[in-house]
Amino acid sequence: MQADPQQENLGTMHCAPFKTRIYAFLLDYLVFAFYGVLVVGSISLVFKSILTPLFSGSPVIAELTGFLLLTLPVSLYFILCERSKWQGTWGKKKMSIRVMDSAGKRIGLGRSTVRTAIKFLPWEVAHFGMWRLIHPTVFSEISIMVILYVAMFTVLIYLLSPLSNKKRRTIYDWIAGTKVVS
Repeated sequence: MQADPQQENLGTMHCAPFKTRIYAFLLDYLVFAFYGVLVVGSISLVFKSILTPLFSGSPVIAELTGFLLLTLPVSLYFILCERSKWQGTWGKKKMSIRVMDSAGKRIGLGRSTVRTAIKFLPWEVAHFGMWRLIHPTVFSEISIMVILYVAMFTVLIYLLSPLSNKKRRTIYDWIAGTKVVS
């Protein structure tokens, strides 16, 4: 019986440095920017007469449209890449880091989905607040500002959490039972 190469490397794996994770995310951000400009930009131009009413009417419809055009594709990118043989997105692969479970194995679809959903929860909360600032709503402006500040504070906690522990795990790594290693 052959030894699992992943298991053999467990002794040599180290927690990915915070700076490396940030660089990986910035590389992935280039992918999002390319997608945003090329795909969403093209769709917006070609289907302007259909999309304009979706973003200018109800805040719920605007948020749902934004989710379908931006959040869902970006989330699927993370979910599918991090559970793939690469064990990470293009940015993580370029920075030679991988996402794995606490046993050092490739994560499955469920764990990857949970990790990504928790990671992007503040983003969606911010979208919720922004659409309610733009469109008339039953929420007071103060309530919306509180929602936006909670989203920003959550992102700050996400960014600082790897600096608070030796394994450099984020909140979403803890919740999903994952780690990022180099």
